[in-house]
Amino acid sequence: MKNFLKITSLFFTFIFLLSACEDFIEVEPIGPISDDYFNSEEEYEEALIGAYDLLQATFWNVLTGVVASDDFAAGGDIANYDQPTLQNVDQMIHTPSDNNQLRDIWQLMYAGINRANFILEFENKTEFSGRDEIIAQAYFLRAYFTFELVKFYGNIPLKIDESSGTKRILNKRILYGEQFDVDRTQNIAEAYSLIEEDLKEAILNLPVVQDFKYEITKGAAQALLGKVYLYHGKFDQTKFGDAATVLGNVIQSNQYSLVHGEDYLHLFESSGENGSEAVFEIQYTGVEGASWNCITCSEGSYFVKFNGPRSPYDDTTYEAGWGFNIPSQELYDAFDANDLRREVTFLDLRDVPNSYSPSRDNSGFFNKKYLPNKNDARAGSDPLNYANNYRAIRYADVLLMAAEAEAQ
Repeated sequence: MKNFLKITSLFFTFIFLLSACEDFIEVEPIGPISDDYFNSEEEYEEALIGAYDLLQATFWNVLTGVVASDDFAAGGDIANYDQPTLQNVDQMIHTPSDNNQLRDIWQLMYAGINRANFILEFENKTEFSGRDEIIAQAYFLRAYFTFELVKFYGNIPLKIDESSGTKRILNKRILYGEQFDVDRTQNIAEAYSLIEEDLKEAILNLPVVQDFKYEITKGAAQALLGKVYLYHGKFDQTKFGDAATVLGNVIQSNQYSLVHGEDYLHLFESSGENGSEAVFEIQYTGVEGASWNCITCSEGSYFVKFNGPRSPYDDTTYEAGWGFNIPSQELYDAFDANDLRREVTFLDLRDVPNSYSPSRDNSGFFNKKYLPNKNDARAGSDPLNYANNYRAIRYADVLLMAAEAEAQ
């Protein structure tokens, strides 16, 4: 994403603070949020950039999700209880009221929903060519953020619109003071149905190919819809057929292809970004710096710094990191010895144990897909600003999901 739109300033900021999952907005927004907006195409585009921006915060979701699984351990400094909220997730001793990391995910995903809702609330205010596509992208983003929340929390508070006869998420922001009046969805299946409606709306007006590779396409919306259908299938078996159909549409579009051989070795490097397998990538750039005072202000990723071996590790390609997200021996053993995917997935330092400081739960393996790479441009030496894109949906994912849908 070397040419990604640089965000120099955003005119609105949604601030969500909470003490529990029930109370997701507690502090009144600082600064004005004006409804006297959306008077030009440029203003719609600026608002859309603001909604896209919260995608970059989803690396917390990824890190938390993999650590909660059996395949990865939290890791971190072996001498201290490093990142205690992540350690608690790893050990399954967390609660929503005492885990800042889980609250951050809640906060940031609702911020993304509200930014998308800001656009949708005024979708018909100003006519211009290309407006329908902007609105379609907003529907996708709202669906994406909502899906992230449902995966973590199940039933979540959402404003519902039933005026059309079909339940949809209401195209209005949750304003300060309204948070206590928003009911949770009746069940998880209803939440999935609401997400599906957003994605079906998005698919209607998204192009197959975008001018810029980082923009949402019809294929991305179809692939995400297929994934939601698979989750929904736990409650409604007919959704597996829906998943097979929509994922088949992605495959039959012939817009994507798998990479092989030498190209696969570089799939998760900067040279492999937005390639033939990229259905949807979350974009990062290292050209704009951040600080510890505002980590989410960064346009770069520090997810990769979490994954790197702890100092004094140093080689010609990778830099030292913080030693989190440690793959298990069992995950490594699940790959065939001659499987190229194993080489791409794991950095194996078992034979050089003195080259780095061991992490908690040290296995000798590290997540090679997302490591701090010396060759990636970033703002100075700041560890918060690596440029590695997150491959949210690959064509390989589409093929596997389609196979699962057909099997069901």
